[in-house]
Amino acid sequence: MFLGVAFVAAGALGAVQPATGIPAEVVQLTQFGPAAGVVVAALLWPGRIRERLAGTWPARGRDAPAGRRRGLWLLLTAPLIVALAAGAYGWLKGDAVATDPRNLEHPFALVVVAQLVGACGEEIGWRCYLQPLLRTRFEPVAASVLVGAAWGVWHLGVFAQPPAYAAGFLVATVAMSVVLGLGPEGTRAGRLLLAGGFHTLVNLGMLLFMDEESGAVTPMLLLGAACLVATVPWVVAARRSAPMDTIGAARRGAL
Repeated sequence: MFLGVAFVAAGALGAVQPATGIPAEVVQLTQFGPAAGVVVAALLWPGRIRERLAGTWPARGRDAPAGRRRGLWLLLTAPLIVALAAGAYGWLKGDAVATDPRNLEHPFALVVVAQLVGACGEEIGWRCYLQPLLRTRFEPVAASVLVGAAWGVWHLGVFAQPPAYAAGFLVATVAMSVVLGLGPEGTRAGRLLLAGGFHTLVNLGMLLFMDEESGAVTPMLLLGAACLVATVPWVVAARRSAPMDTIGAARRGAL
C-alpha cells in the first residue's frame, strides 16, 4: 500500500507541478509522494502508525551520547560523498565543476530550505516508515538495501536515461540507504531531521559541484562509486557490533 501510494502520488504531483509555478530547482513536488503514503497508512492503520514512526521527531534528552555521535557521523558522511564524487570528476575533466550559489536562478537560502523540506517529505516515508517496518523482519543492512532499491526504482525518470546512468543512480540510492539505515540505529529520536539533513547535503552538493542533471553518465557513475566507498565503514562497524547485539538480545530474552 505504501509503495503504491508513493508511486502514484509522486506521479500526480509531478504532473501538476508546472501548473503551480513552483520551480523544480527549488523543490520537486514528487518528493512528497512518500509522505502521502505515510498519511494513507496512518488513516488505514491508526493504531500502528505511532509505533512505525517512533523516533521520527526530535525529543529533548532522548538520545544517548553514542547516538548523537552516530548522528553527527551520518551528517558528515554526506559531504564526504560529495567531495569524493566531485573531486574524482574534477580530476577526470582536468577542471573542477562548480556553480556559484549567487548565480542560481533563485536565492540560495530559499533553495536550501526548500530542499530540506522536500527531502523530509521523502525521508518520512523511506527512512521513518518503511525502514522500521522492514526492520521487524530483516537485519539492518538487508532492510536498508531493500529500502534503497525501492527508493531508486521510485525515481522512474532515471530510467529514461542511458542504462549506465540508471545503474549508477541505483547503486547510489542503495548505498546511501545503507548509510541512512545504519546511521540512526543508535539514535532514539530525530531520525527525520538526520535523514533529511543528509539527503539535503547530498542534493546541494550535487547541485553545486556536479552536472549529472544534464544526463551526463560519468558524474552519476562517480556518485555511485563515492556512495559505495562511504558505505564501507558503516557496514564494517555494523558487522563488528552485530555479535554483541545478538548476545545482548539473547540475554534479554533469557531474562
